[in-house]
Amino acid sequence: MTPQAFTASSARLVASRHTHLPDATAAVVVTALVFALLWARMESGASDTVAVMPFMDDAGTYWMYLLSQAFGWSALLWAWGTVMLGLLLSGPRPDRLPVSRQVLERWHRTTSLTTMALMFAHALMFAAELVRYETKVDWAERLWVGFADPFVPGWYDSGTGRIAIPLGQGALYLAIPLGLLFYVRHRIGANTWRRLHRFVIVVYVLSVWHTLLYGTNVWFGEWPRTVLWLLQLPVAALLLLRLLKPARRAERLGPPRRGAGTARPAWWARAAGRVVAGAVVVGLVIVVVSDRDGGRDRPTRPPATAPHEQETD
Repeated sequence: MTPQAFTASSARLVASRHTHLPDATAAVVVTALVFALLWARMESGASDTVAVMPFMDDAGTYWMYLLSQAFGWSALLWAWGTVMLGLLLSGPRPDRLPVSRQVLERWHRTTSLTTMALMFAHALMFAAELVRYETKVDWAERLWVGFADPFVPGWYDSGTGRIAIPLGQGALYLAIPLGLLFYVRHRIGANTWRRLHRFVIVVYVLSVWHTLLYGTNVWFGEWPRTVLWLLQLPVAALLLLRLLKPARRAERLGPPRRGAGTARPAWWARAAGRVVAGAVVVGLVIVVVSDRDGGRDRPTRPPATAPHEQETD
């Protein structure tokens, strides 16, 4: 990208800041409310986090962890919203909408930027917590651990986090370029941007997977985890509808054509995508109805005395 193009793209991003301020403010308020709720539950002894890691029973001591969790839950909520908006925009056009398509597009852009900021804040607070509590090593090593555990794939080596942390890192490292590509779409071409933008759904899947594996508030097979699974049903249903009836004519499936060369593999790929999306909807229904959602049982053994001691299944 030329310096002029970069400057123009940056100017467009800065010029839209007045539309992002209300959404960012709402995200801060929601994060504060989630933080207050997590704090109150920890202080009362009702926190699922304390049930997972009983040593973490003092909100005043572990407030950084609570704030990291609060940012994480806000990020997931905003990710859910921006994905839903994107699927509404790219799927069949509803006959009636409470707002115009232009407003929906603006909300989609705004919530995607807010999601990226919340995801980064979630990782940053996790890093700050590690720096604060790694007191057995010198400052240089504390800073390295604080950076490496949340930001270097494969570095975190404790329990379930060996899988969950890289999933979250993958979501973060995909979300930032995919979200910002919108502001340079005129330079890379609309078709290229649309093809790349489809991978946003991968960001969302990784985020939910990360939460189901590592979110201490949905660690157990109880109603919070069930609600999280239920929230994925409308996303999967809209994705299936978007694949079956895309807004762009070029993406519609139609019957396969003989002798179409490279068009036939593309047809089969799109058909397979529709089958997979349908299977996901069915799978989500089965998970919710059967109550087999991968949640753990509440621990009955004595309280842990060290971080992450009870992470493994």
